[in-house]
Amino acid sequence: MTVELQDDDCARLLERVAAGERSALGGLFKLEAGRLLAIARRIVRRPELAEEVVQDAFVNVWQKAGLFDRSRGSARGWLATMVRNRALNLMRDGSRIEYHEADTLTELGDRELDAQRAYDALPEASDLRRCLSQLEPARRRSIVLAYVVGFSHGEIAAQLKAPVGTVKAWIRRGMISLQECMS
Repeated sequence: MTVELQDDDCARLLERVAAGERSALGGLFKLEAGRLLAIARRIVRRPELAEEVVQDAFVNVWQKAGLFDRSRGSARGWLATMVRNRALNLMRDGSRIEYHEADTLTELGDRELDAQRAYDALPEASDLRRCLSQLEPARRRSIVLAYVVGFSHGEIAAQLKAPVGTVKAWIRRGMISLQECMS
């Protein structure tokens, strides 16, 4: 199933959810929960918290599906953004985060490497990979670090040794370029 077809299905289901149709929410969950869970896991790094993030997001979808507007973006993007924001808010809250010694953190791995692996894992023929590869490297790294790993603008700026304002501009301009390329 192509991404466009999946997004069409997703948008139709969102419209039905907005109309109060519970079965549409179940269909939307079946269609998107796996992908959204993967997004949440990359950010929160704990399966039980990722499941909580996705569950909260679907409760929010039930309550706010009427706010989705096809003219402002894709349905799948709207859902992914909702999950990403919920996951980042959970991480910022910090009440469920376990703190580890520096040695343990080193063993847990390099999150920037995770971002690169995620980019490398995109199929060569995918539109997303093609569009990302057209971006200049700093913009591409900024977007991947923000959306795959869940780094804040400040964390990306520190990683790339660039001013925060520059990183924000890279992400904003890169996302505009991606939207143009993918449409």
